[in-house]
Amino acid sequence: MSNPSSPSPLARLFVLLTLLAVPWSVQVFAVGDATFVFAWGLVNTNPLSVTTLFDFLFVYTRGLPAYILAWPLSTLLYTAAVASAVVGWRTGREDPRVTAGLLVVAAVAQVRLAWGFSVQPGRVALPVATVAFLAVAWWGYWAEIRDAITR
Repeated sequence: MSNPSSPSPLARLFVLLTLLAVPWSVQVFAVGDATFVFAWGLVNTNPLSVTTLFDFLFVYTRGLPAYILAWPLSTLLYTAAVASAVVGWRTGREDPRVTAGLLVVAAVAQVRLAWGFSVQPGRVALPVATVAFLAVAWWGYWAEIRDAITR
């Protein structure tokens, strides 16, 4: 049951898709360089380069530390949230708990990624996606979840 104060399914889907343009994590190095981690890959500032998620996982990197796996995990969770939103938009039958829950778990995974990077000397990582995912979950789904809980 949709809450009249909730955004439309199409608006929610649009906002979810904009998260593809937001850096999910930003690593800033002591020397001033930065790496921007997106769902689809990463962008380094020095030298300016782009590495896709696939290439990072399967071509350039061997023996990844466990915290790096939070990146593809959060991408899978995000993709499932988008799929849930698409179902909601196309059929009108989205369970807001599922979509919001996937976003919350993806947010936690991004904290794990940022923490893993931040414990390395000379680097600080900012979990931008954590804030973005939680904001979208609250904006798009909280009213309906609250209504379901209080029924």
